[in-house]
Amino acid sequence: MYSLVHTATLCGIDSVLVAVEADISNGMPMFSMVGFLASEVKESKDRVRTAMKNCGYEMPVKKITVNFSPANVRKSGSGFDLPVAIAVLSALDEIEKEKLERAVFIGELSLDGKVSGVTGVLSMVICAKEAGMKMCIVPKENEKEAKLIPGIMIIGVSHLQEVIWFLKTGELCEDDQEKEPVHTKPASRGEQHDFSEINGQLVLRRACEIAISGMHNLLMVGPPGAGKTMVAKCIPSILPPMTEKEQIELSKIYSVCGLFSERESLMESRPYRNPHHTITEQGLTGGGRDPKPGEISLAHGGVLFLDELTEFKKSTLEVLRQPLEDKAVTIARVGGTYRFPADFVLVAAMNPCNCGYYPDMSRCHCTTTSIQRHMNKLSQPLLDRIDLCVEVTAVRYEELTEKGKKNETSEEIRKRVCRMHQLQEKRYQGLSFRFNSEIPSGLLEEFCHLEKEGAGYMKKMYEEMELTARTYHKILRVARTIADMDGETQIAKRHLREAICYRGIDKSYWENCL
Repeated sequence: MYSLVHTATLCGIDSVLVAVEADISNGMPMFSMVGFLASEVKESKDRVRTAMKNCGYEMPVKKITVNFSPANVRKSGSGFDLPVAIAVLSALDEIEKEKLERAVFIGELSLDGKVSGVTGVLSMVICAKEAGMKMCIVPKENEKEAKLIPGIMIIGVSHLQEVIWFLKTGELCEDDQEKEPVHTKPASRGEQHDFSEINGQLVLRRACEIAISGMHNLLMVGPPGAGKTMVAKCIPSILPPMTEKEQIELSKIYSVCGLFSERESLMESRPYRNPHHTITEQGLTGGGRDPKPGEISLAHGGVLFLDELTEFKKSTLEVLRQPLEDKAVTIARVGGTYRFPADFVLVAAMNPCNCGYYPDMSRCHCTTTSIQRHMNKLSQPLLDRIDLCVEVTAVRYEELTEKGKKNETSEEIRKRVCRMHQLQEKRYQGLSFRFNSEIPSGLLEEFCHLEKEGAGYMKKMYEEMELTARTYHKILRVARTIADMDGETQIAKRHLREAICYRGIDKSYWENCL
């Protein structure tokens, strides 16, 4: 007696279709499971056996073999319980095999037969649809998530008996039939801080708009209480809306991490992640025996804000260097290599010294050695990957209490940012990148061409400021964004000057420290 049931297993943020084969034959009574299984999958045979008994189905005193194919893909997670139970029941002729064709089963079983939810259902349903499957039977608590993918029938169940009843009769239980179907509705952007709340800090506001317009990384350096964190919280409010492709990709990441339950729509607001400085390298980039995305992938398409940057362990910050360039993180394990997307804007804030007031020596009481040690927590290669460095000064009393002045709102800035993104999308159409910050060095001459005056100026600045090749390219990309914001097709000398102003802070703070 043989049967075949389909399910899916996570492989990074994507899924792979798995065939669960059950065979019942004469021989020494045993229940064996093979196919490169994690420990939680091997334990499912005890859950399945007990759940079936409590639902009125006894295991036969025969040799039962369950195989998971393909055998070269490691199977992990608790979502294999339901497909194993259905495969065994089908092999016992309790369920017609024809009704299992082009259907995918996902779910964990309790000992009483209850079907519990699992993580990563969104990715599994997408995999099933792409494989040509017509139906997915998923836990009830994952039903809303699964129904976000159109073009495939989703059946939500809460008990093994419901699954058996549906497969035998084609009908759902009465309680499920009475419930209204799930309708997706737009997700709220939530409560966001607005730039209209920021008084003063005109240079910083300008830098934030440049950063988001070209998707450049931003570092804010200044004394405590100057408003660095508050400005960072306002940045999500000027991010442009997400495309459908971006929504699906981000939703898959959050689904795999178990952060997507009970949603009635795909993620429509760009993420804003603010991890604590005690985070580990693995927590930041992702990992584990069965690798899961970290904070940089949870920030995909949005903002990763690192507050108190120098309080992070130096080894933790260094792991950002490769993802900042490649827009993805690759994790290699014995079971395979996993690639997680990590295309985010890095926004960081730090104090210039331990007390926070350097270079104002009238208030700073740190020793030269202490300042050097503080600055040396950031390596030059990491600083080179940050496009804009802005010195944040303390807000004056007059700016803080000025009445009658109306600050520009985030919505007004967001409209300009959207226009910049549309301009770049049109300019780089058909190429492998989308934004000015991603222009390959080989194409800088084409998209960031400098006239004689600008080229001479940049040669002078390159030598005087002792720039690296990477920093020089960063300046050209920022200047391209500034020129776009001014409506200019040609990068002028004034655009280069402003771009260099956002690198001058390197020399002011790190000249004698690195």
